[in-house]
Amino acid sequence: MRSIACLACGVVLAGVSAVQAQHVVAHRGHWDTDGSAQNSVRSLVKADSIGCHASEFDVWITADGVPVVHHDAVAAGMVIETAQAAEICGVTLANGEHIPTLAALLDTAAALSVRLVCEIKPHTDKAREAEAVRRSVAMIGERGLDRRTDYITFSREALALLIDIVPQWCGVYYLGGDMSPDELQAVGAAGPDYSMRAYEAHPGWMERARELGMKVNVWTVNTDEDFRRYIDAGADFITTNRPERLQQLIAR
Repeated sequence: MRSIACLACGVVLAGVSAVQAQHVVAHRGHWDTDGSAQNSVRSLVKADSIGCHASEFDVWITADGVPVVHHDAVAAGMVIETAQAAEICGVTLANGEHIPTLAALLDTAAALSVRLVCEIKPHTDKAREAEAVRRSVAMIGERGLDRRTDYITFSREALALLIDIVPQWCGVYYLGGDMSPDELQAVGAAGPDYSMRAYEAHPGWMERARELGMKVNVWTVNTDEDFRRYIDAGADFITTNRPERLQQLIAR
């Protein structure tokens, strides 16, 4: 059984209420603010600057074996899996930055304190996906960031490989929404990182995860109504495009 003291990293203490223990995860970094853009280096810096618990980012691997940070499978008409890194990293983001390599993002993260949530995207070529997992984990470890990093994925293959190779203190969470907490525990995952829709479809899953000693995250929560709903439900982590607003509501 893998350790599940991961995203929380010891901050959830006995006697602390669910609301006090909740943490804000900036979805693709803190990008909905001046000078920032999704999955940019700046979005990571911005998430750190406002005191987010963690900043999430997405990883693909290019045809020449370079992990890059981008959400969609296609960038400027190019399929990332089959393109060269020089081509992908030449694409300009909304804030004027270029699509960053994972190395560039991690080099910046090393000087910050925000935790990292590394999402390995599902690749069409599963061998390439496995390479993306191995290279990402190795790069994070080489920079001494593994104690500040958790991993998430929609891919069951990537999930299994991550569980097998990451250090015990890293959390590996599943995004797919199609595995119960008991199934996640059986394969060694740290817990569910599910959408609001998945928790609504399975109203007992959040409580069951707690019974199993898991932490739970919910995404992508952006309205005040939904913020309050999951604050009241005691979600351990809430992933959002509006981290400053969520921080305000938790502080209240």
